[in-house]
Amino acid sequence: MRLQSAYGKYSRISLESGMTGAQAARQILDQAGLHEVPVAEVPGHLSDHYDPAKRTLFLSSENFQGRTIAAVGVAAHEAGHALQHQAAYGLFNVRMALVPAVQIASYAWTGVLMLGLFLGIFNKMLVIATLIFAVMLLFQLVTLPVEYDASRRAKEQLFRLGLVHEGERQGVSRVLDAAALTYVAAMVATLLQFLYYLSRARR
Repeated sequence: MRLQSAYGKYSRISLESGMTGAQAARQILDQAGLHEVPVAEVPGHLSDHYDPAKRTLFLSSENFQGRTIAAVGVAAHEAGHALQHQAAYGLFNVRMALVPAVQIASYAWTGVLMLGLFLGIFNKMLVIATLIFAVMLLFQLVTLPVEYDASRRAKEQLFRLGLVHEGERQGVSRVLDAAALTYVAAMVATLLQFLYYLSRARR
């Protein structure tokens, strides 16, 4: 709700320079020497992301073409991930390494529980499922500082390069801070779910 409120508000406020999100991201990448990293447009609402495997920055149409404070803030955040990749930021690399395991774990833990029910050994399988779920919790714990660091890098580059004026600083910060809170919420939700299954497994 916090993100949607901040994004909705600042997606209606045009950037004084008239720069699009794609142009802002391109300038940040070029200034860092990442000329080979393309900025591509993708469909969807807030579907923006940086793909380290493809070394490509993807922006949703509203942020790729948008000339608003929100569009430029989101674009800069994703460019921040590309800067992390370039700098071999430790936690970014850890998160990349965890991705395959998390993709498997997200399906495996429920499959293990269903198998336990089918075989009549639910309690034993619950312990295994809880251990698998711990991989997802670890991923969330690693993701949180990675996202905050990307936002920090985004703000730093936007202001250092003069892409955002002083009067627009607060709006950019509110959008990026609200976006970071979504990762806090995801981490807390995963932690509580893990603790629930852990307590069940211990009993």
